[in-house]
Amino acid sequence: MKKSSENFFDKVYEVAKLIPFGRVTSYGAIAKYLGAARSARMVGWAMNASHNNDEIPAHRVVNRKGLLTGKHHFDGTNLMQQLLESEGIVVRDHQIQHFETVFWDPFIELPNNL
Repeated sequence: MKKSSENFFDKVYEVAKLIPFGRVTSYGAIAKYLGAARSARMVGWAMNASHNNDEIPAHRVVNRKGLLTGKHHFDGTNLMQQLLESEGIVVRDHQIQHFETVFWDPFIELPNNL
């Protein structure tokens, strides 16, 4: 079991590394792209487990409504929000503004063979 979850986490990280600067995606969008549409929570666990890896832009992964639900996994009070704002993303009350315009859908943007 551990091996398969590690493999899934690696696939999540491959997708997360491709999220462009100034864009965000959701846990569910990554799960859907990986063929595991009901595994959004596992994508969240992968993002939480990545907090010591600077190569993975976990701050660009939010919930399906644009809420910064993973913010408490970042060091500092508002680090996730600060990282997003440094990329030009507007955040108010822990929610990304104009979410639909900054949303990046890997199912549309990436080939289906990652």
